[in-house]
Amino acid sequence: MTDDLNTLATALYFFTDETLKTYLRLAPDRPPGGFDLTLSDAEVVTLAVMSALLSEPSERRWVRRVRVEFRGLFPGMPGQSGYNKRLRKAAPLLMTMIRFMAAQTALWWDDLWVVDSTPVPCGASRETVLRSDLAGWAEYGYCASHSRFFWGLRLHLVCTLSGLPIMFALSGAKADERDVPAGMLEVDAAVVAARPGQKIMGDKNYFGREFEADLTGRDLVLLRPARKGEAPRAGRRFLKPWRQCIESINQTLKGQLDLERHAGRTVAGVTARVAARLLALTAVIWHNEQTGQPIKRSLVAYDH
Repeated sequence: MTDDLNTLATALYFFTDETLKTYLRLAPDRPPGGFDLTLSDAEVVTLAVMSALLSEPSERRWVRRVRVEFRGLFPGMPGQSGYNKRLRKAAPLLMTMIRFMAAQTALWWDDLWVVDSTPVPCGASRETVLRSDLAGWAEYGYCASHSRFFWGLRLHLVCTLSGLPIMFALSGAKADERDVPAGMLEVDAAVVAARPGQKIMGDKNYFGREFEADLTGRDLVLLRPARKGEAPRAGRRFLKPWRQCIESINQTLKGQLDLERHAGRTVAGVTARVAARLLALTAVIWHNEQTGQPIKRSLVAYDH
């Protein structure tokens, strides 16, 4: 295999298609009686990843571009409305494929995870806030890293130092940064149980007796900077370079995969678009490992 977009798209399509044939329950629900699909579920997943890699948040422009540049690969491309419906229904499949593909890499078994959250803005005007279908989930929050307020969600991500997603969740902007990771670890308890002594690194906001006791009970080792008034903590000399890794991973999601320009307007729409970007990151890491690339998180070969 080579490291170019066409090869990645082909590999992702076959991986998804074979997974769907093996696990039939993963396919999105169909109306009673069924109907003929012009676009398969594996093609929807592939198109979602390609649009993220090529920075095309507008579905109308993306549909036009596919019909011009990729007509031979996707002859059954529907209109914007049809593609939007298929994408929203494919949100659970996109999330499942992240796990399936990540587990096929050697990086899946790295003994150090990093955890952090990053803003996912969903609106920039008061009128949007009042009328949005996301009201009640999305909320006002503050991003200390960029000294700004925003209205939207937070993406909580547990990943390896190479950026491979292990667990993720979307929450309201004001959600406690400790509660969401604790919930993810509870939901994915089997993943945690398979890694006794796993180290997980976070910033100084991941603190508290209850939170740290929960991690200890799961045989996880928390690495974080000491807060004011605390005694020095183990591993502190490694935290600064490791901290740069998670900032770099967030920048990949925002700068190259346009996480903040997802264009989602509903719960299913935002979920699908964020999942597509995480799957794009996972697929690139998986493909770079398969092709022997030295930098596993490099998107340069696939963004044009």
